[in-house]
Amino acid sequence: MNDLRPERLVGKVVVVTGAARGQGAAEAEALTREGARVIATDVTEAPGCRRLDVTDEEHWAELAAEVRESYGQVHGLVNNAGITWRARLDEVTPDDFARVHAVNVTGPLLGIQHLTPLMPPGSSIVNVGSTAALSGHYPVAYTTSKWALRGLSKTAATELGPRGIRVNTIHPGFIETEMTASAAPAFREANIHETPLGRTGTVDEITPLVVFLLSDESSFITGAEIPVDGGLTAHGGVKSISDALAVTTARTRPSPIGPPARVSPPRAVG
Repeated sequence: MNDLRPERLVGKVVVVTGAARGQGAAEAEALTREGARVIATDVTEAPGCRRLDVTDEEHWAELAAEVRESYGQVHGLVNNAGITWRARLDEVTPDDFARVHAVNVTGPLLGIQHLTPLMPPGSSIVNVGSTAALSGHYPVAYTTSKWALRGLSKTAATELGPRGIRVNTIHPGFIETEMTASAAPAFREANIHETPLGRTGTVDEITPLVVFLLSDESSFITGAEIPVDGGLTAHGGVKSISDALAVTTARTRPSPIGPPARVSPPRAVG
């Protein structure tokens, strides 16, 4: 990092949800380092975080009123709060399905509705999606919620663009956090196998992108969807096929030592 580079977010007020730990905490810290006045929020009681249940409209209304009174405006919103539920299609209940969508989709919607009236032109919203939103990932409640968030982001980018407010979505792959740590070891191993870079990611590999999208450096970027996944979604699910064929080809490839294999000429027909 160039220590002589001026802080990019000086004078900006940014709200970050789900900021008590993991990726949200790292984002709040990075934005603060870049000069932003960060309002870190979380549903849990945590040091340095204002309590906010993203599914509760009254909580958002209270936060918006506080921001208006204290700062007059807000320049950025990071909809980072999210939950997962790993039940499969034939196991998920309607209640669990609705609960996941309430946090992962309704939460960002309420944040956008309540904070954009305080946003001047040049403001930016970053919605945190997932590679599940780019695939048919098996946890149906989580996957469909992140697909829905993509739709919300596209609509918001279109609706808010004329007001100079940008909306972009990032799609992290397997990032080492408490949420991913709760998954089965086989899930982690499978992700590494399917990731061309051959490893998991860290929160510190997500935060620079969030800072960039909230800064004026990305002033002509809106409606974008950016995977941060080590190439996981780049191959469209064919990495395993490619790897299998590579092994097969290596086993059947002629040895470079010795005469070349003879190829019979085509037989005449007729």
